[in-house]
Amino acid sequence: MRAMVLHSLKAPLRLEERAAPEPRAGEILVAVSACAVCRTDLHVVDGDLPNPKLPIIPGHEIVGRVAACGTGVTQFAIGDRVGIPWLGGTCQTCSYCNAGRENLCDRPTFTGYTRDGGFATHATVDARYAFPLPGGMSDTEAAPLLCAGLIGWRCLKKAGSGTVLGIYGFGAAAHLIAQVAIGQGRSVHAFTRAGDAQAQTLAQELGCTWAGSSDDMPPERLDAAIIFAPVGSLVPTALRAVKKGGRVVCGGIHMSDIPQFPYRLLWEEREICSVANLTRADATEFLALAGCTNLRVKTTSYPLERANDALTDLRSGKLTGAAVLVP
Repeated sequence: MRAMVLHSLKAPLRLEERAAPEPRAGEILVAVSACAVCRTDLHVVDGDLPNPKLPIIPGHEIVGRVAACGTGVTQFAIGDRVGIPWLGGTCQTCSYCNAGRENLCDRPTFTGYTRDGGFATHATVDARYAFPLPGGMSDTEAAPLLCAGLIGWRCLKKAGSGTVLGIYGFGAAAHLIAQVAIGQGRSVHAFTRAGDAQAQTLAQELGCTWAGSSDDMPPERLDAAIIFAPVGSLVPTALRAVKKGGRVVCGGIHMSDIPQFPYRLLWEEREICSVANLTRADATEFLALAGCTNLRVKTTSYPLERANDALTDLRSGKLTGAAVLVP
């Protein structure tokens, strides 16, 4: 197999050849056909997330075909198309797992962070944490569903049932979940970096009611806001934009520090909450929804060897939609 490997934080990934791993009991080996590049991958490489397994192959939005099955695997067969997400395993015994909140497991494993991921031609996964994918989408289009889509879906559920939704940071997750929210009959307001005409145009093409800078106040108060940009200063900004009783959902795994803000922004029963990881139930729900929704997935493809370029373009804000590595 070929893989792009991180050996030390804040260093470029290195292209390596190594023997393809053998699937252990309960695992499948997947021949990777596409792996989307997530901002979480950037946080791993840049050292924003503590204690990654090093060396590590990043990547956790993986689409491929089952190439081999370990003993005990009955739910997949050779050749099946599957998706591999961020959540790579849970202990299934802690209080969170027992309460159906495996996204908060005390002893989880994460694809591309604590176990090797999909910036490679092959990857292994615990078969219980892999998912069959809906038809009607190419591998490249399906890859961003495995994190951008899943975390977006969990954020949308957390935002509640309000009809006026704001989304701060209009990248991979936002452009997918905005379409879902619009399909539910919600009015979506898209907030982008100042002057990012490309992202604002995409938002409007996808059906958003309004698109503007993150510094702007929307034309109407929001029932809820989702923040995908890892910018802590957007929390008080979003609080200013939501109605009384509104909720601000922080959807990233990492965010810069939230600045001090006056209590009056939080008063009147406004709320701030975060979304952590995902559950397998989230994946089942969202992938079923994606299979019967005509989602438009905006992607830019890179060959596997250009993973560093994809990360650089994501870091600099040059991308609209999702970057996808294609081995």
